[in-house]
Amino acid sequence: EVQKHSVHTLVFRSLKRTHDMFVADNAKPIPLDEESHKVKMAVKLRTEYGSVLHMPTLKENLREKGGPNTGDPYGHKQYPGNQGQELEYLITGTHPYPPGPGVALTAETKVQRMPSESAAQSLAVALPASQARMDANRTAAGVGDIYRHAGISERSQPPGMSAAMVETGGNKNSALMAKKAPTMPKPQWHPPWKLYRVISGHLGWVRCIAVEPGNQWFVTGSADRTIKIWDLASGKLKLSLTGHISTVRGVIVSARSPYLFSCGEDKQVKCWDLEYNKVIRHYHGHLSAVYGLDLHPTIDVLVTCSRDSTARIWDVRTKASVHTLSGHTNAVATVKCQAAEPQIITGSHDTTIRLWDLVAGKTRVTLTNHKKSVRAVVLHPRHYTFASGSPDNIKQWKFPDGNFIQNLSGHNAIINTLAVNSDGVLVSGADNGTMHLWDWRTGYNFQRVHAAVQPGSLDSESGIFACVFDQSESRLLTAEADKTIKVYKEDDTATEETHPVSWKPEIIKRKRF
Repeated sequence: EVQKHSVHTLVFRSLKRTHDMFVADNAKPIPLDEESHKVKMAVKLRTEYGSVLHMPTLKENLREKGGPNTGDPYGHKQYPGNQGQELEYLITGTHPYPPGPGVALTAETKVQRMPSESAAQSLAVALPASQARMDANRTAAGVGDIYRHAGISERSQPPGMSAAMVETGGNKNSALMAKKAPTMPKPQWHPPWKLYRVISGHLGWVRCIAVEPGNQWFVTGSADRTIKIWDLASGKLKLSLTGHISTVRGVIVSARSPYLFSCGEDKQVKCWDLEYNKVIRHYHGHLSAVYGLDLHPTIDVLVTCSRDSTARIWDVRTKASVHTLSGHTNAVATVKCQAAEPQIITGSHDTTIRLWDLVAGKTRVTLTNHKKSVRAVVLHPRHYTFASGSPDNIKQWKFPDGNFIQNLSGHNAIINTLAVNSDGVLVSGADNGTMHLWDWRTGYNFQRVHAAVQPGSLDSESGIFACVFDQSESRLLTAEADKTIKVYKEDDTATEETHPVSWKPEIIKRKRF
């Protein structure tokens, strides 16, 4: 009777059989076919060096190859009458050819004679980089030549070796240097963070959170359509604001005026006066749910982003829509403002990040490195850099042009939120309730947290929608799917001895997109 196996088992057995069959040939170099190698080199010579084949080889090269009587490698014949004399070459073309850059064309300089050896070197410097390199290759032995002369095939040269052209005092020689793989620098030690308070009161998912500039209270927005204001020190509820008719997706407190701004899935953007606890302005214009908002730090401008694929810039006082930033092809999930250029940064479900010119209302740069939706962007409070979060990776970027710095890999979940403090602690919060803490400079993941859900909640209600540091940066607040706000603080008792960095200087693969 034939024993039945699952497809999984059969596939793995087949894989193992194939592996065993070919494992012996794994590292063998492919034998070099002499004929095809000659054809390949001839084609390569013609395509890559065709433009300089008419130029002579240097005399030192001829001497190495057996004196001036030898035919040169490019097929120039040397006739008996010319032996022992320096050959004169005319470089001709459609235009008279000056002897170097910046030389005026005169009767003497219209025809270029073959330069001396020193003049040839100076001419090589003036040539385009690729051509100068070709000429250098003619006088210096390449790695392939060294291996061929040693009787080893070029393919079997050891990995990690590179030929470095070393120029010292006009002598060109080839040095084999082992490339040292870059290693991750040692990360700064950060104390671990621990959960010390859970605040409940909302009747739906807590979607957004913001701390006021005076650090006395914080505000949250929820799927229960309310905005609640809490005392930061005690965690007690101070005030509830009602007015939105759908989930509140963004809140922010102004540092320049006693105003609170909120936005939601009801397409509304509201300005609340905290002296009267009433809505005093509405900003109308978005055609779908408004997912996020931010205030400009130095001018009275509000920026919102929406599922309608746009971000809008509003004048806070007049309620006028100054610009509509269009360009994204899917919902814009996050927006951030800063005083320096570029003043607006957006992340979208179309997988791109855009850096905007606030004055012109146009895109400066589009970053297309992410493969999946970008739901979170955070600006570093001190460095001129920012980070973006996506299910494929967290990426760090340099302003103003969005140059890629490094990947922070390992948080394999849908990242909803990012926060960073001045100490260089980056926090990423995900849809599955996990929170990772990273060292900003090195990208080292020094802590992973998965807090238990509130009693009475389902395990599937574990999810972090937003997180923020308070103004002192000693508390971390998270807004979660179990309807709670969780407050974390640094563990005061921890030291570098009790919680050492379990870091190895492994080879980094940071520059991979």
